[in-house]
Amino acid sequence: MSTKHWRLLSLVLLVGLFSSGKSDPFVANEDPLESKDQNHQLSWVDSVFNALNFEERLGQLFMVAAYSNKDQKHVDEISKLVREENLGGLIFFQGGPNRQARLTNFYQAQAKTPLMIAMDAEWGIGMRLDSVWNFPKAMTLGAIQDPALIYQMGSEIARQFKELGMHVNFAPVVDVNSNPQNPVIGYRAFGENKDVVTQRAVAYMKGLQDNGIIANAKHFPGHGDTESDSHYTLPVIKHAEKRIWDVDLYPYQELFRENLMSVMVAHLNVPSLDNGSNIPTSLSKPVVTDLLQNRMNFQGLIFTDALNMKGVANFSRPGEVDLKALLAGNDVLLYSQDVPKAKALIKEAVANGTISENEINRRVKKVLKAKYWAGLNEYKPIDTYKISDRLNTEKTKEVIEKLYADAITIASNKDDLLPFKQLDLKKFASLTIGDEGKEFSQYLNKYTKVDHFTIPKALGESAHYNLMKQLEDYDVVIVGLMGVTNSPQRAFGVAPGDIQLIKSLEKRQKVATVLFGNAYAAKALEGFGNVVLAYENTGITQQLAPQILFGGRPGKGILPVTVSGQFSHGVGGYLADLNRLSYGVAESVGLDSKKLDKIDEVAKKMMLIQAAPGANVLVVKNGKVVFDRSYGYLDYKKSTPVTSETVYDLASITKVLATTQAAMFLHSRGELDMTKTLGDYLPELKGTNKANLVLKDVMAHEAGLKAFIPHYVNTVQSGQWKPSYYQASQNPGFNRPVSNDMYAMDGLRDSIWHWTVKSELLPKPNKYVYSDLTMYFMQAVIERIVRQPLDEFLDQNFYAPLGLHTLTFNPFQKMPLTRIAPTENDVAFRKRQIQGYVHDPGAAMYGGVAGHAGLFGTANDLAVMMQLMLNKGSYGEISLIKPETIEAFTKRQSNMSRRGWGWDKPEPEKGKGGSAGKLAPKSTFGHTGFTGTCVWADPENDLIYVFLSNRVYPDGGNNKLLDAGIRTQIHDLIYEAMEN
Repeated sequence: MSTKHWRLLSLVLLVGLFSSGKSDPFVANEDPLESKDQNHQLSWVDSVFNALNFEERLGQLFMVAAYSNKDQKHVDEISKLVREENLGGLIFFQGGPNRQARLTNFYQAQAKTPLMIAMDAEWGIGMRLDSVWNFPKAMTLGAIQDPALIYQMGSEIARQFKELGMHVNFAPVVDVNSNPQNPVIGYRAFGENKDVVTQRAVAYMKGLQDNGIIANAKHFPGHGDTESDSHYTLPVIKHAEKRIWDVDLYPYQELFRENLMSVMVAHLNVPSLDNGSNIPTSLSKPVVTDLLQNRMNFQGLIFTDALNMKGVANFSRPGEVDLKALLAGNDVLLYSQDVPKAKALIKEAVANGTISENEINRRVKKVLKAKYWAGLNEYKPIDTYKISDRLNTEKTKEVIEKLYADAITIASNKDDLLPFKQLDLKKFASLTIGDEGKEFSQYLNKYTKVDHFTIPKALGESAHYNLMKQLEDYDVVIVGLMGVTNSPQRAFGVAPGDIQLIKSLEKRQKVATVLFGNAYAAKALEGFGNVVLAYENTGITQQLAPQILFGGRPGKGILPVTVSGQFSHGVGGYLADLNRLSYGVAESVGLDSKKLDKIDEVAKKMMLIQAAPGANVLVVKNGKVVFDRSYGYLDYKKSTPVTSETVYDLASITKVLATTQAAMFLHSRGELDMTKTLGDYLPELKGTNKANLVLKDVMAHEAGLKAFIPHYVNTVQSGQWKPSYYQASQNPGFNRPVSNDMYAMDGLRDSIWHWTVKSELLPKPNKYVYSDLTMYFMQAVIERIVRQPLDEFLDQNFYAPLGLHTLTFNPFQKMPLTRIAPTENDVAFRKRQIQGYVHDPGAAMYGGVAGHAGLFGTANDLAVMMQLMLNKGSYGEISLIKPETIEAFTKRQSNMSRRGWGWDKPEPEKGKGGSAGKLAPKSTFGHTGFTGTCVWADPENDLIYVFLSNRVYPDGGNNKLLDAGIRTQIHDLIYEAMEN
């Protein structure tokens, strides 16, 4: 026959096939169970098979349920089945990883044929075992636009399975959840669109199978459109066969093309596929054999769904149901309730010709082929040493973070409220309903000051009214709607009264509602202006949602189901971030967490030698905070532990994050010329020895100014305050707080300024001498230009717009003292323990606001300021400093020192010491503080390091922090963590 005639005949046959009414699509016919070394696989299968008698071969078709949290009686029962029935495998359920690993080794040691170990772990092993992190559920994954992330999840779950000696994961769920009232699938499905479901299911499957774990698609032929749960009854699917082919079977077709290795058959009643009365699909030959194996040509392993479920158990007794499932065409009888009885009935069926022994043998060999593929031909016991650590790695955490972050969906954004802008013009509150929302609140506060309110679900009207009164002065209320359930029959646990409360709030102020739970619950939020879907309520989603609300991360998720008219499938999409800090895992930016963990040892050493009672260490890489740990306590009495919200006296960091920032701001606008003199800006200096000092020399510490002047000695006599300068209580003329119960005369700042101006210069002016006096003068210059106090200018132009509510002067006026780390017990001057007031005596006498000291803050707020620098003067939607100004101020200014203008830098030559780590590149800039602080930014590596401590508590002469090189050691450890 010619090629032309053959093509014509093929066309005729093809047309005939489709005109005959057959709707079966083309399906690949590869055997997914075949191993690459097929000859060796067949040889192993034959050798194992031939070593078994018929009774033992039958045992390979059974997989029974095992638990690692049950008593010895259960262990003995499983052990007996393994030994006496030669079970094919075990499916593990609840328990713990260590005990399951030991039990697996125990059971495998008793098995004549290696056991196939399985788990129903749709969202990872944590779904069943304690002490293991959970991955996102399928509905959350359905919101992710990048299937490559789901492949990574499958790969990581596969790695965990191998650590626990397991071979089959009963995932992914490929049901197309077309019914929002579905009580059993719902959030377990990727969505309602067959393409969305298929794309993500393929990614998950490949992630598993490419890494040696057998994937299992379920629940065949499709459990997505039911309103009953097959765990409790037999659901009925009333769709026509064509619709089932078009929707429910579509994902299976595509998965088969990609060599899916196994399928689980559900307990459903589908009249269009089998018109028998109350016949579950798992027991239906037309479904399992005719449809799945013959028409769809699936050659992989076929598992029943659990045979103890009421959807099948209500119609057949234990043992009998196993036989019916086998006769229908299933290979593996899952969760068998009575293996001996089932085997006896199967043998009777073979004897009377109901099923042939050859057919049994064929299925046994399929199971053995799968075991070979899974590596059981070279079985090795599980290494149980530190298995929990091996299951929960930083890589695991990184993948989980990426998945949740990419899933969060901006479902509505009225007037582009999100991400929040103009932070200084808004007063924020958060309201969590149904949960404490501790991490949600904590991470909101990393972006701006947010006052927090928490209520349980379904409070009464009077309580809601009182709450609304408390919230009426806020411009924006961020609602965290928690306590959401997965029950459509109970409105997903959302109380109507709570929805009415949020609606009432929306009528009078801006409200952003974050739904922490099942996306279908968003139906109750129909009409809301600003809705964010987090899909689940976990510590990670509570951390991530604030980052998206404030523009630390972009919003990427797309709603994978239709919830209501407003919230339909496809809502969401990309919402750009604002280039604010984000928070996450070190590995996500290329740092090694294990190496960063070495910082803990340095911190322990610091506390052991009493270099400081505690500290906070923070690391930012590529704009992401990846290390933020607190150590020790505020004092050696261990009265209050250090937290990330502890506020420290920053000492000389004030020079760069206050005075120098203001100078750069003015320089960027042409209002400050670094080549001009102090006298040019401060005419009152004309005729003094300070008039001709050039600003660039002043800020490089090369103007000949003294290192410091102990101004306080002018105000004490014989170790006591002069009453003309201080009083113990606030009185007329004495309104300047210097410490608790200590008030200075109102004119003391003028006196200090006079003494500073009158001070002598160094004998050799063209010499580098680090001086506090530089910033007294720069503060005066700045305040003269801007015509307002330095602290007010900084708060209006920097701190408030950037949301930095802890970066402040005189914190005792703004926050509880218990939040502020104490500094020195000042026996020389103030005669008391200093806490909440600036440690530096000169700055305290100056009113707590000085150019060289007085600034307080948390590590997070310092990191924002340093990120502003690395961003070349921009942060959020705000541009404050020109890039060229930052470059000029942060570069080394002369050959006499390592200094920039205001900024400190690493030593230009190796081996000379310095305040930065030895591994920091020369482009690094930052500063240290006398109280035991430092902050460094590295523009080459987009890296920030913040160290805060109160090493001067209770004795300012304690130099152990410097002598032991604690801060520089930690700085170098960060670079070591970045080496790869």
